[in-house]
Amino acid sequence: MSGTILVEACVDSIESALAAARGGAHRVELCANLIEGGTTPSAGTLAVCRSQLDVSIFVLVRPRGGDFLYTAAELAVMLEDIRRAKEAGVQGIVTGVLRADGDIDADRTRELIAAARPLQVTFHRAFDVCRDAGRALETLIALGVERVLTSGQAATAPEGAETIAELVRQAAGRIAILPGGGITEDNVATLVRATGVSEVHLTGAVTHQSGMTFRAPEVTIGNAAPRSEYEWSVTDAERIRRVVAMLGNPIQAP
Repeated sequence: MSGTILVEACVDSIESALAAARGGAHRVELCANLIEGGTTPSAGTLAVCRSQLDVSIFVLVRPRGGDFLYTAAELAVMLEDIRRAKEAGVQGIVTGVLRADGDIDADRTRELIAAARPLQVTFHRAFDVCRDAGRALETLIALGVERVLTSGQAATAPEGAETIAELVRQAAGRIAILPGGGITEDNVATLVRATGVSEVHLTGAVTHQSGMTFRAPEVTIGNAAPRSEYEWSVTDAERIRRVVAMLGNPIQAP
């Protein structure tokens, strides 16, 4: 491992964002609803994060969970979310669109990129469900995307390490490869050595227990709650701190 590795924390609440900053994360990807893979955060969350964080903020623009094949109305929502994120003063946008055939929708992605400029753009893990990773990478390079978030088209980045390394070689400095998915303090150093990446993406989350003393365990809020209403995931500052310390000294994130 040579040089310092940038650590991006993926967060879906103000408390997680603050914990990531305390832990020394160089950048946060601000989302909502990570239980569905992440959706666009609320205007309130974005505003408070901007006022309380000193680290770079990249905002996820994804109008819903599920696939990445969007209607014209959904695209209009994404464009409006980008406009509002820019007004809030963030440093980057994280987004992406696919076609029904599994290729990147270059036309719609280009439209989102144009709306996002001059901010940086990360293409999110829609990349991991593209039918041809190599071709998708070249499309993103041609579109001018700064980085792609990927698990190497595997369930986790450690499992996809070989593909991630291949993508780093193919990119040859033309686009940053940002591994994400299943990265922890226990595997991050091995992953960085195996792939040659210069940035990593993780939640650093632990389970937070509710302070509620009265509980109604027979009630769940939502269609299919996977866990109790009285616990949820939140980024842990110490887990982020361990990763940052393991990978090098603090650096200035773009």
